[in-house]
Amino acid sequence: MRVLVACEFSGIVRDAFAACGHDAWSCDILPTERPGQHILGDVREHLYDGWNLMIAHPPCTYLSAAGLHFCKGNKDRMKKRSQAAAFVMELMAAPIKHIAIENPVGYLSTALRKPEQVVYMNDFGHAEARKPTCLWLKNLPKLRPTASVPHIKSKGGGRRESEWYRKTKSARLRSLTFKGFAQAMADQWTTRPTKEAADE
Repeated sequence: MRVLVACEFSGIVRDAFAACGHDAWSCDILPTERPGQHILGDVREHLYDGWNLMIAHPPCTYLSAAGLHFCKGNKDRMKKRSQAAAFVMELMAAPIKHIAIENPVGYLSTALRKPEQVVYMNDFGHAEARKPTCLWLKNLPKLRPTASVPHIKSKGGGRRESEWYRKTKSARLRSLTFKGFAQAMADQWTTRPTKEAADE
């Protein structure tokens, strides 16, 4: 399959698909952090390049629930939120048969639609992260858990924030896709779609 991983500079998801034998490319306005097939630029200029599958990680700065309260009365943030949502809608409307959009809980549930699935990283072997991740899917099945483990309890018994989140100060590091999650996508979203792509 030809796989486009939109808005990814880490190469984590791209490399998971590449390891399964697919022609996988990441694309971002930032250079890739690890060697591999990477398109440097605006992904919207490459949506018509004949992809079978796109995994998209659009920026969540103006979309996540964590920052929505800052939009009230702030016309600049409201404008940027609308632009961010329009970008996601453009990705979802791309002429690609199989699409997954990944983002935190937030504005997209109103602007786009309710997500097809909400996943938790402890279902993919990562006990340290509690934040739910939403998936908007087009012609893709819901992901099945691969290695469910209990969440690591927060210091002091807190339920909302994990120690990993508190200790991970960098927004860049917080945005990286967990490897177990990337592997689940590569394993589960290529078996059935691969046959369909070959038959087209």
